[in-house]
Amino acid sequence: MAVFFRYGAVVLAGLSPLEEDDLLRQLAPRINGAFQPVEDEIATVVLQIEGDDSIPPGGPMQLRELTPERFLIIADAMAKSVALAHNERQLSVVFDVIDPLARAMAGNGRVPGNRKQLLRLIGEALLVEHRMAGRVAVEDKPDVLWDRPELERLFNRLQDEYELTERAAALSNKLSVIQATSRALTDLIDAQRSLRLEMAIVLLIVFEIALTLAHW
Repeated sequence: MAVFFRYGAVVLAGLSPLEEDDLLRQLAPRINGAFQPVEDEIATVVLQIEGDDSIPPGGPMQLRELTPERFLIIADAMAKSVALAHNERQLSVVFDVIDPLARAMAGNGRVPGNRKQLLRLIGEALLVEHRMAGRVAVEDKPDVLWDRPELERLFNRLQDEYELTERAAALSNKLSVIQATSRALTDLIDAQRSLRLEMAIVLLIVFEIALTLAHW
């Protein structure tokens, strides 16, 4: 079985490595803006005839049967997990850029002058926010639960196992910090440029007055 998500995640079950590679090659012409490196997540499913579906912490998923409906719910959780992992990696890169800028400003009291770089950081944060809100939508439940509400317990256990809600909240907090910091720095840069422009205008006025007095 295979499930494809519009935000770029693919969840496969029961395929050999060769079959997986062949399927991904067939998908390649339909993929735009592929990310590197590729995030992946591996889970083991153990079928047991007796008992309810269970997700032991750190252990294999124990299901009575791997029906298409159950697989859709598992695929939804795993796809969201890898999407979160990619966004977490991206925000870590953004933090790695912001941290030295903030340290330099705290050390020497000078505002960093690379406004273009800061705007890029804001753009990266906005892209992550757009993907999380508009595409991944961690809080949304898979549509299959409308027809199979008895599987909601499995969905909730998978959410807890992959810590989807907590990781999404942490990402949201990081996004807020990045956006606030980047905007504060760009505001400082703009204010510094405005001050320089005003000083240049004042100097030109003084120079013009001096020239006028010299002619007198």
